[in-house]
Amino acid sequence: MLTDKSNDRRPILSTLWIFVTLNYLYCDVMSLMDPPILKQYLSGTVNGMSINGNFLLAAAILMEIPIGMVILSRVLNHKANRLANIIAGLIMTIVQTLTMFMGMPAPYYIFCGTIEILTTIFIVWYAWEWVETNSTSVKITITE
Repeated sequence: MLTDKSNDRRPILSTLWIFVTLNYLYCDVMSLMDPPILKQYLSGTVNGMSINGNFLLAAAILMEIPIGMVILSRVLNHKANRLANIIAGLIMTIVQTLTMFMGMPAPYYIFCGTIEILTTIFIVWYAWEWVETNSTSVKITITE
């Protein structure tokens, strides 16, 4: 499975964030091709939520989390990286799970949402299990 001999999980975590971000974006694009949802967007209210400036700002901030994690997963030190991935993964898992109960989600939304939730759960687990190895340690073997 996902292994790295150097124990550096940064590239894999970054790639997982790219994968989940593309899923978020494509699902949103598909919703614009869904006539009933498109009509709601054009009316300014989707599933009872007003699509106004505050909503769009909140959505932008929310989507900046996985986008930012693409780069942060590569540059943060082990401790900060691990914590950031766990927190960001939990936030995105919770939010995506909650959206599955808003209105009556379309089959494509359930499909994409399930992939997104499973991916962010995996990110949390993968970061949680990431143990820092001390590259400066010396192994001493005594033989008789």
